[in-house]
Amino acid sequence: MTEIAATVHLCTAELDAGVDHIRQAPSDRGTLAMVVRRPAVDQREVLAEAELDPQFGVVGDTWHQRGSRRTEDGGPHPDMQLNIMNARVIELLSPDPDRRPLAGDQLYIDLDLSAGNLPAGTRLRIGAAVIEVTAQPHTGCRKFGERFGLDAARWVNSDVGKELRLRGINAKVVQAGVVHPGDAVTKS
Repeated sequence: MTEIAATVHLCTAELDAGVDHIRQAPSDRGTLAMVVRRPAVDQREVLAEAELDPQFGVVGDTWHQRGSRRTEDGGPHPDMQLNIMNARVIELLSPDPDRRPLAGDQLYIDLDLSAGNLPAGTRLRIGAAVIEVTAQPHTGCRKFGERFGLDAARWVNSDVGKELRLRGINAKVVQAGVVHPGDAVTKS
């Protein structure tokens, strides 16, 4: 289980230097780099295997127990079931692999997540599962800034950050299945 800990954060110039590498992410066929389950607030489990389920998202994750300010009833938002981040972005933000799960996303994929490449409605096959990109924006929050620095929070929400969706995307499970790090991620 990964615990929250302090570290040195990159400055904007260091982050900007990594943008070209991020832009080189594959557009049609990527790789699932890491799967993380959030069993409780501020806790992370890196998984060797995960079950994706249309009702629960990542089985064992607390998404279905978390409320959202974006729903009328304050319940979990169905279009924010999965939080996905580009693996190249988190590798830049955290050279220490043990800190990468702290971003709070469940799936880390080496794939171009830009709106031009993955508009809302795009389906992705990962292992035996199929997920669908949703229109709900995924932006850097206070916790993200605390964990990766204010420059990182500003950077993911900058014009380039929004264009490339450096903070990530939201998705939902449309076909249940088991996934593993190393699985191919393909547009379906």
